Amino acid sequence: MERTYKFIYFLTGLSILFLSVSCKKENKSLPELSTSVVSGITTNKAQCGGTIVSDGGSAITKRGVCWSTNQLPTIADNKTVDGVGIGSFSSSITGLSQNTSYYVRSYASNDAGTTYGNQVTFKTADASAVVTDYDGNVYNIVTIGTQVWMAENLRTTHYRDGSPIAKVIDNISWGTLKTGAYCNYKNDTTVSAIYGRLYNFYAVVDTRNLCPTGWHIPTTDEWKTLFTFLGGDTIAGKKLKEPETIHWKAPNLGATNESGFSALPGGFRDHAGSFNDLQYYGYWWTSSQFDSTYGWYQYLGYSYYYLGTNINGKEMAYSVRCVKD
Repeated sequence: MERTYKFIYFLTGLSILFLSVSCKKENKSLPELSTSVVSGITTNKAQCGGTIVSDGGSAITKRGVCWSTNQLPTIADNKTVDGVGIGSFSSSITGLSQNTSYYVRSYASNDAGTTYGNQVTFKTADASAVVTDYDGNVYNIVTIGTQVWMAENLRTTHYRDGSPIAKVIDNISWGTLKTGAYCNYKNDTTVSAIYGRLYNFYAVVDTRNLCPTGWHIPTTDEWKTLFTFLGGDTIAGKKLKEPETIHWKAPNLGATNESGFSALPGGFRDHAGSFNDLQYYGYWWTSSQFDSTYGWYQYLGYSYYYLGTNINGKEMAYSVRCVKD
């Protein structure tokens, strides 16, 4: 808002001087933001975040999420600090107790103060409602129809019997493999913590087994059972994909995750060792072989909500989900 004040000074016998002074008042207000859907919930941690749509006229100096077992948590409670500026951000909530309900809100601070996004509630998993791999990674599980699935992409670096899976970083070596191997997307372990690791088909069918005891990698028929229960492959994707655009690129069309499957777009590594499609597309190997060269996989995308089925070379690296025996 701009206001103008006029001051009049009389100079005896000479003239009148008018002096105008303009004072501009800065319009600064609190930021505007929303809280993301909570995902990746285990017995002691979860993923959340938020989206800041307006900085209120001054720079965002701090942002993150805060949580508590009481409603309407504030930054006086537990909190994360996740950078500055507007846009979307992701937060890792740790140190939680199992089988406990929590409330979480995003927050953002600028010169005008701190404000909060909408409140979201979630409950950590009970130890009996999760599965653990050889490395100690804990996965949420979800019942969909007659099947029980992992609700997260696999992250193990060992087969079920404790044998290490070969970690191959070199691009040329990757394309020549005829044995099981895994990699982190662009060799970044922080990506794998959210999206899971990528495995070639040889690891998928290795008799030492990628999945924990009591679990296996689904066949194409088992995937068909899943998407048939959800109404068919043409609409199953929206019920499988994690909503919001924290982990998926916009528009993440139709995503509701009403199944609880929480599909994430982990991208892929090709036969030349190149990485592509993180946040755009998710690809999951099945255990079904097409022939000696190709294996079947399922895929989902950010711009549609059908669940696709296709074949590709066994040297490709895709995500993996496990289903209960």
